[in-house]
Amino acid sequence: MFRTLLRVVLVLIILAAVAAFYFGYRIADRDDPESPYAVGTVGKAVDVDTAKEAGAAIAGKVAVGANAAQRLASSAALTAKIKSKMALDDTIEASRIDVDSAEGVVRLHGTVDSEAQRTRALQLARETEGVTSVVDELTIR
Repeated sequence: MFRTLLRVVLVLIILAAVAAFYFGYRIADRDDPESPYAVGTVGKAVDVDTAKEAGAAIAGKVAVGANAAQRLASSAALTAKIKSKMALDDTIEASRIDVDSAEGVVRLHGTVDSEAQRTRALQLARETEGVTSVVDELTIR
């Protein structure tokens, strides 16, 4: 749910930026150098092709940044889900287990008191939606 909402918000931000650029370009009075909407500096001609290329480059960078932010948010949400499951499970001491995730790969590191706790921690991680694999670095005291 959170991941879907985040994706929708990021897509809307990107669309708004592209639309603002497009409509600003279309609406601007480019023939009147005294117009407050003219692009460029006074006395210099504006190369429209260069402006378009710069706009496309900016849009590409915004898309890359949005994708990176989405991946980070997705990994953080996945880590939070697993930590919450462990905290609610009475058979595991969640405070002694570190959970890290990146792109669906989850790493469990820490100590547990028994093989049963280790098995349960791994099970909770594996059954979480969005997990593609679990790396077991748990040690038994």
